[in-house]
Amino acid sequence: MTPVLDIVFSRWTTPILWTLHHFGRQRFVQLNRNIGPITAKVLTQRLRQLERDGLVTRTYHPEVPPRVEYEISELGRSLAPLFAALTDWSHHHLPEVERARTAFDTTAP
Repeated sequence: MTPVLDIVFSRWTTPILWTLHHFGRQRFVQLNRNIGPITAKVLTQRLRQLERDGLVTRTYHPEVPPRVEYEISELGRSLAPLFAALTDWSHHHLPEVERARTAFDTTAP
C-alpha cells in the first residue's frame, strides 16, 4: 500500500493528474497556470516522476521553438474512480471532520 500512496498522494500528483484529466493535453505553461501556486522546478520534477511512473505522457514536437505537451496516460486515467470516490467521500464527510475539529479545539486544554 505504501508505494501506491507515495505515487498517487504525493504533494502535487493529485492536482497535476486532475488538471490533465480535466483540461486534456497541455503545454507546461498552461499546466502551471491551471494548477496554481506550484513552482516551475517542482512541476518539472513531478512531471518527470509521473512520466517515469507511466501516469503522464510527454510529447516533444521538434519545431522552432520546440513544443512539449503533457497528457494523462491510460494508466493515469485508471485512477479516475479513486479520485471520484475521494471527492464523493469529501462531499459527504468533510462537514463531520470540521465539526469534530471544532469540538476538539473548543474542549482541548
